[in-house]
Amino acid sequence: MSVARIDKRFADLKRANKSAFIAYIMAGDPNLETTFDILKGLPAAGADIIELGFPFSDPMAEGPTIQRAAERSLAAGTKLRDVFMLVKRFREIDQDTPIILMGYMNPVEFLGYERFAASASEAGADGLIVVDCPPEEADGLTDALDDHDIALIRLATPTTDASRLQTLVKRTKGFIYYVSVAGVTGVKSVDADAIADQVARVRAAANLPVAVGFGIRTPESAASVARIADAAVVGSALVDEIKNSLPNSNRASTKVLEKAAILAQAVHTARN
Repeated sequence: MSVARIDKRFADLKRANKSAFIAYIMAGDPNLETTFDILKGLPAAGADIIELGFPFSDPMAEGPTIQRAAERSLAAGTKLRDVFMLVKRFREIDQDTPIILMGYMNPVEFLGYERFAASASEAGADGLIVVDCPPEEADGLTDALDDHDIALIRLATPTTDASRLQTLVKRTKGFIYYVSVAGVTGVKSVDADAIADQVARVRAAANLPVAVGFGIRTPESAASVARIADAAVVGSALVDEIKNSLPNSNRASTKVLEKAAILAQAVHTARN
């Protein structure tokens, strides 16, 4: 289904007057089996869409929490093929929940655009967010993803002006990821009132749902974002639960899913 799976999820939630809860975790943190335990439990915990990070040694947009997660994953030996296998295993038990791969260009370039897109499609991924891929240099990757019906999802920021926004939304599918704060993940807190006009501007320019991420850590902040945006993305708050469970990785999946359920409930009831 790929892009259609994303579109359907947002359409279903719109009819129910709900925002989506998007949960981010890093593949292979602290190991692949723990990641899979979390993946298979996230839909029941309330995740509408899952972002699955693939590790890179220099994640420039990430704060300390996700930087450390990438380091733990790389130390465990995680490769791109392992990330694809996680998605494939997930698809054996869940055909409905969209999965978005998220990472950086270096691993994609190393594998090659066509091979990356084909592998992601075969595994059952629906979209890709590449933080450091400017639209001016994205045609080759976008062509490969389009051939396999995988959405390239772009990021807009508080510093994205009207002209730049028109460039960003071209060939974008699925949704737009709005970075709510200037800075890296997991450091600053989102102010939903301050970004409401920006979210509306991005939605109008893209004619796509807008997901807001960076700075959402509490049920209160998740609910405030859910009232103005089509989705709230939470990453660092979930990844922190893994870090805080170590060295007992057996507790990590339980703690992440408990936190996800609380945040999902806040998002899904925000408009009641």
